[in-house]
Amino acid sequence: MNRAPAEAAAAGVLAGAKRLVIKIGSALLVDETSGAIRRDWLDGLADDVAMLRRRGSDVLIVSSGAIAVGRRHLGLTGKAPKLEEKQAAAATGQIRLAHAWQETLARHDITVAQILLTPEDTEQRRRHLNARSTIAQLLRLGAVPVINENDTVATDEIRFGDNDRLAARVAQMISADTLVLLSDIDGLYTADPRRAEGARRIDEVREVTPEIEAMAGEAPPGYSSGGMVTKLAAAKIALGAGCRMAIALGKRPHPLAALDQGAACTWFLPSAAPQTARKRWIAGHLKPVGAIIVDAGAIAALTKGKSLLPAGIAGVERAFERGDLVVVKGPDGKEVARGLSAYSSTDVDRIKGHKSGEIAQILGYRGRDEVIHRDDLVVKG
Repeated sequence: MNRAPAEAAAAGVLAGAKRLVIKIGSALLVDETSGAIRRDWLDGLADDVAMLRRRGSDVLIVSSGAIAVGRRHLGLTGKAPKLEEKQAAAATGQIRLAHAWQETLARHDITVAQILLTPEDTEQRRRHLNARSTIAQLLRLGAVPVINENDTVATDEIRFGDNDRLAARVAQMISADTLVLLSDIDGLYTADPRRAEGARRIDEVREVTPEIEAMAGEAPPGYSSGGMVTKLAAAKIALGAGCRMAIALGKRPHPLAALDQGAACTWFLPSAAPQTARKRWIAGHLKPVGAIIVDAGAIAALTKGKSLLPAGIAGVERAFERGDLVVVKGPDGKEVARGLSAYSSTDVDRIKGHKSGEIAQILGYRGRDEVIHRDDLVVKG
């Protein structure tokens, strides 16, 4: 565990972030007494987002607050709501929350896109691939995705702190290099600073060990119930995905600008880059379902870092679905690569040997040009 100054760890981190996920909790965004969105604070954060985008960063926002906002308008304050009441509050609150984000970012001519996810959307391979593709397309079109958990269809008890983990899973899914959890505290402390007088902030963490986990205190009262426990769970996910993560104070105006200028926080620093971590996940943590047979020309392209196109495919082995892990074999049957297929085995068999421009005519719909995109492909060394 390294306790180097946070300013050193933060130097250039936001400036160099190519893809940045920002998580905002209910306690920051929503006034606990009135249930209203803190518009001035939100405008300051939007100014920070615009600044980061001007510097070339893709920015995604994971925003809590739908239930907290909706409870007020449905008269569900002053008591502990039941599950169906929380879901009803989420349904009405999400509209108001999305509108608030739309209004504040419109001041900078930034388009907002709302995405509702569940943890399963980031874990099940086909849904993971769909969500990843949608978010990537939105970023290419210059939009800022605002993501929240799909509380209205949840079957388990809703916990507001789940968005810490959801933010980390989103960062993992889209290969983000930086995740910032804006909190009501400026980092991880050796003990709960509200109760332990000598608690010290940890400026830098490279591994979430049992010693680090023991430092998590209880969740604060009020709308936010995630606490440090869920933030450390998020850190584990982020580090495993090669994504840097910061726990930073969000209460101040312009919290991202303050972090960018070296404000105190805790940085969790990974040992691998995001793309390297994703490739490791594909190479070693999934069981192949089927196989795609390719010709010599395709092998040559793959070894040069290209994607697998249908023109170079000679056949398929065994049935698989879109998003499944498949082995790519040469004419001699030897494995040359493995990756996540953008098409089912039935569709691959129909488009094999054809140009990408012919896919829509053959299948009746326009899918991806690549059967396996290079980001989802690991070539055997």
